[in-house]
Amino acid sequence: MWGMRQIRAVYDAQTITVYQAYSPAIAEPAVRSGRFVPPFKRERMTWIKPSFLWMMYRCGWAAKPGQERVLAVSISRDGFEWALERAALSHYVRGVHPDRVAWRRELKAAPTRVQWDPERDLRLRELPYRSLQVGIGGEATSRYADEWTTGIVDVTALAREIRGRLDAGDEAGAAALLPVERVYPLPAAIGDRLGATGGAVVQA
Repeated sequence: MWGMRQIRAVYDAQTITVYQAYSPAIAEPAVRSGRFVPPFKRERMTWIKPSFLWMMYRCGWAAKPGQERVLAVSISRDGFEWALERAALSHYVRGVHPDRVAWRRELKAAPTRVQWDPERDLRLRELPYRSLQVGIGGEATSRYADEWTTGIVDVTALAREIRGRLDAGDEAGAAALLPVERVYPLPAAIGDRLGATGGAVVQA
């Protein structure tokens, strides 16, 4: 039912890039500071997305109100995996949870949650496999803002350039500008509890 579930991202030995879209009022101070500062609200759950094209689907190529600025956020892999290790799935999944009661209990207690959504192609059409987004709340939000974030880059111009090339019929040119994302090697224990599949997990 779910299809293959993998994390595909830009990453190196220490960091992974995730994407968020905000209004200029939130994005501009964050870019200047290199971290999230007010009016970014720590009391609200914030969703991070390793997939650039899923972010484009969500924000409409930086055209939706309140999502006009797309940020590429570099965070530590240790922090990212801390979030995943403590995450609950946002929906009940038979075979991953013993029952719905156990799932609800886990969801209520978890500082983070994971959702597997259909990945998108260059035209933002659904693909037959899933990509990850992570909801960060509570203690995890402070860790994200204060400890995990190592840099923030505004990639709105890139998003608009890709969209412009698509509108002009230059799919090859648009594709050439996409960030190069690879399957992220999840530790097996994390991958198992989150239902990752398709070569997305590695043994310790």
